[in-house]
Amino acid sequence: METKKLLLTFDKKVVEKPIVYHLVKDFDLIINLYRASITEEEEGFMVLDITGPSEKIEEGINFIISEGVKIDDAQKAFRWDESICTSCGNCLTHCPVDALHIKDRNTMKVEFDQEKCIDCMGCIPNCPFEACGSIFQNK
Repeated sequence: METKKLLLTFDKKVVEKPIVYHLVKDFDLIINLYRASITEEEEGFMVLDITGPSEKIEEGINFIISEGVKIDDAQKAFRWDESICTSCGNCLTHCPVDALHIKDRNTMKVEFDQEKCIDCMGCIPNCPFEACGSIFQNK
């Protein structure tokens, strides 16, 4: 058993297809959905974990691609712009997994560990400088 985190991007032509249903029913995968924003009229996004045997995960990923959904297994929905972060620290207590953290107490500089991030977006409304953002935010 392994778990793979994916960011799915849905074209407006694909949003009505039951992709997650088929991953569970046809490929016997366990899905942990973190966040989704999908509407009929526009592109949508979904962040999820897929858990199961590696060959089933691969089959499920191939199915998703065949349905016209774009997959990015490295990218996160969360965006942190280090260039505008002032290291005020306001985000730190809102990050449940310490993806945003202070590594060096001498510099007190906020750092971001993408591997730890679970895309909870708890930091976004608490960042007064908009260094924290998401693809799910309205532009």
